Amino acid sequence: MTQYLSIGALTRYIKAKFDRDPYLEKVYIKGELSNVKRHSSGHLYFALKDGSAVMNGMMFKREAVKLNFTPKEGDGVLITGRISVYESRGSYQLYADDMSLDGVGQLYEQFEALKKELQSRGFFAAEHKKKLPRYPAAIAVLTASTGAAIRDIETTLNRRYPLAEVHYISTLVQGNGAAHDIVKNIRQADALGVDVIIVGRGGGSIEDLWAFNEREVIEAIFAAKTPIISAVGHETDTTLSDYVADLRAPTPTGAAVMATPDQMDILQQLKSIDLYLSQQLSQKLKYQNERLMRYLNHPVFRNPQTLIAQQQQRKDELEQRLGFLLKQSFTIHRERYIRLDAQLSRERLGHKLHIHRTNERDLRLRLKQLMDRKLSAAAHQLNLQTRLLSTLNPTGILERGYSIVRNENGIVSSVHELKREQSIQLQLANGEAVATVNSVKENPHG
Repeated sequence: MTQYLSIGALTRYIKAKFDRDPYLEKVYIKGELSNVKRHSSGHLYFALKDGSAVMNGMMFKREAVKLNFTPKEGDGVLITGRISVYESRGSYQLYADDMSLDGVGQLYEQFEALKKELQSRGFFAAEHKKKLPRYPAAIAVLTASTGAAIRDIETTLNRRYPLAEVHYISTLVQGNGAAHDIVKNIRQADALGVDVIIVGRGGGSIEDLWAFNEREVIEAIFAAKTPIISAVGHETDTTLSDYVADLRAPTPTGAAVMATPDQMDILQQLKSIDLYLSQQLSQKLKYQNERLMRYLNHPVFRNPQTLIAQQQQRKDELEQRLGFLLKQSFTIHRERYIRLDAQLSRERLGHKLHIHRTNERDLRLRLKQLMDRKLSAAAHQLNLQTRLLSTLNPTGILERGYSIVRNENGIVSSVHELKREQSIQLQLANGEAVATVNSVKENPHG
């Protein structure tokens, strides 16, 4: 029975063969993702298929976190990795080290990366958007010299607003050199001093429209001083030029509509304004004629002499009133002068001066008496305070035969703070002495 192998042994043998095969150590495979699942551990599990076969695969967390896109069902991808056997199921699978989108997917990946960068730098912010003039005098159109886009724009501009001067600048909108040509022509149009620039082309695939996703084109649109309308592709197509432009049109025809007013609308507005002005002018003339007739029929204009007579009568009345007021004012001021003259006589002034001097002497005497009383009271109070301080002065107590005892902790106030053989300091009225405690005896009466 020794010639029979266990399944595990056979699987390990096959796995060893896989792991030692140099052609399987690093493989480059492309296909379509299916059954994509991200485990809670962070590992990525998937199936890779093409038209004829399916292979299971996985990517460890340390590589999966480095991906700059989110793998999903149906993505075409390019994978670098190795092939080995998963022993638990006895099946071979792909262990992916790197994964990127294939073909168009790579373009979308670049598109999203550049979009995210430019958005973070404020290229798409609303505060940078310039307003379009209501009545543009000159328009620059940047598109291919042939094709439906230029015909649609030209037809729409001629129909809506033939007053505008239109500069058609032939521009490469696809293929090699298109991005450089678009940038050059945007700068040329910006230098012309036009009011609006239309940049557009017809629809196409992402590869056809890619020139309008190039960084240099986006930066040129952002830097332009003239308002720019982006009309690239059809309504469902979106490029980075649409985000950075001041206005985005769904089609080239839509861009021409956004850039210009409709002449029929303008004519209708002019008719309405003309009618309004005519009505206002008629009403104004009617009002002024009625006002003129009222003036002509007024009694003053029919007999102006009446107005002069009334003013002369008014003048006489004012002169008479003025004379009366002057006479009355003179009388009042004369009486006031007489009163003041009587008040300012020498006798009255001398009498008032005598009274003020008498009051001054009385006030001086009262002030002196008040100050004497205040000083006497203050001297008495000072004497009392001095005597009180003398009774509280510790030096005075020492002069009556008392002393102050101190040890190393300060003044001693209790026998409990003393002990035998302790050195103490005695402060007397006329000096100090040092002594030694021979005995300590407590007073039983406290």
